[in-house]
Amino acid sequence: MSVDSIATIRYLTTTSFGFGASSLLEEVLGELGIARPLVVTDPGVRAAGVADGVVDRTGDVGPFTWFDRTPPNPTEEAVLEATEVFRAAGCDGIVAIGGGSSIDLAKGVALMATHPAPLVDYAAVNGGVERITSRVVQMVAIPTTAGTGSEVGRAAMINVEGRKLDFMSPHLFPARALCDPDLTLELPPYLTAATGMDAFTHCLETYLSPLVNPPAEAIALDGVERAGRWIETATADGQNREARWNMMMASTEGALTFQKGLGAVHAMAHPLGALDGPPLHHGTLNAVLLPAVLRFNEPAAPAKFDRLRQLIGVQGDLGAWVAELNARLGLPAGLAAMGVPAKVLPRIAADAEQDPATETNARLVTRTDYEDLLRASMGS
Repeated sequence: MSVDSIATIRYLTTTSFGFGASSLLEEVLGELGIARPLVVTDPGVRAAGVADGVVDRTGDVGPFTWFDRTPPNPTEEAVLEATEVFRAAGCDGIVAIGGGSSIDLAKGVALMATHPAPLVDYAAVNGGVERITSRVVQMVAIPTTAGTGSEVGRAAMINVEGRKLDFMSPHLFPARALCDPDLTLELPPYLTAATGMDAFTHCLETYLSPLVNPPAEAIALDGVERAGRWIETATADGQNREARWNMMMASTEGALTFQKGLGAVHAMAHPLGALDGPPLHHGTLNAVLLPAVLRFNEPAAPAKFDRLRQLIGVQGDLGAWVAELNARLGLPAGLAAMGVPAKVLPRIAADAEQDPATETNARLVTRTDYEDLLRASMGS
């Protein structure tokens, strides 16, 4: 199939994938019966004209109401503010245009517009999975990065009461995803690299999860191969259409395999992303944490590591290869370079041990192990 055609993929949700897929928004809103959508995006995507460009092609649909104040890491406060905008305008659906933060925040609005407060009651760690019902608002997700894959995922990560919590339910899948690599062509090199490593990490961690799910593993391996092959090209030449198509596919595949669970990288990245101070980019955190976790996990899954080396074309230490890849991509050498102080590591380790992603790490990991992994990820 040519990268210039649009594929329809029905797996967990329905996805239109290919250059120009975002132009299907008007048609999709009509199919879903959404007449008064709330558009959720962030200031950067709005300022760049990307979100308005998508909406402007919808003709007579509307009126559209906008919430363009999504923070870098979505917060409960932003979810509640956007929910009030949704209610005040009498909206009947949501269109999320942006990276994982905008899509996750939109899922929070879809939940809180139809479910009683407080938001924290619906967090997975609080038994919230069963409390989320089919009454969630219908949503169309249009990613502008190739990283989180949230457009086809059942979860949202939202900062609540100083913790980055996982909200998870089959009812949180967007009703439709429009994956258009056109929207990533102008993504700067650093964000291309950071979001690309997010996708790469998703595929690696889900493949290494010990849960039995061969279909998810097959998808994860395809994503590993695509991301490993194309991330450097996409970062160096953002206009390379083949590279952009393959990185967006790797991102989508990474989220499709979430059913199998993640691992220690995400268990640490989640509490790190909730630290006070300048927001820490989730994909960058994953990239920095991945080398140490790969070295830690290899004894538990040697055959899988051999398969990964074969796919990527790597000899020897896979963790070292990832660290070298990070350097070539211009990503930080460690957590210290990102501004993470050593004094917070014990608290991060304690939170990581309680994170749901710990349960599906390839190898049993304790709080002490997490402290070791975090120190190993600090860099020089």
